[in-house]
Amino acid sequence: MTPLEAALLVIVVAILLFVIYYYWKGAKGEVSLARPVESRVDEYLDRRFELMIEEWSLISRARLQSFKNSKESTLAASEGKMESLWEFRKNMAGNLNQLEERLNALEKQTGQK
Repeated sequence: MTPLEAALLVIVVAILLFVIYYYWKGAKGEVSLARPVESRVDEYLDRRFELMIEEWSLISRARLQSFKNSKESTLAASEGKMESLWEFRKNMAGNLNQLEERLNALEKQTGQK
């Protein structure tokens, strides 16, 4: 065995031992927490909050409130229009029923002659 082959064999064995060591170390399931998970999650969210809002196309509460305030009068007006439209729909349904009854009566009269 040449020195180059011996060195290569040592490197391969070292890599193999390294992989096995880290596999077994991670497989034990031992998790050492120096601080609670909640604080780490909070820290992560604090750092990435603005980016997440942009990424997910979300808006902040302040922008939502300003949007709500600007559109509230429009929504109130639209709700008023909707109420009048529902009333119109009810009236038209009654009118259509009456017209159908008249049409049926006329068809009966013309059908008898």
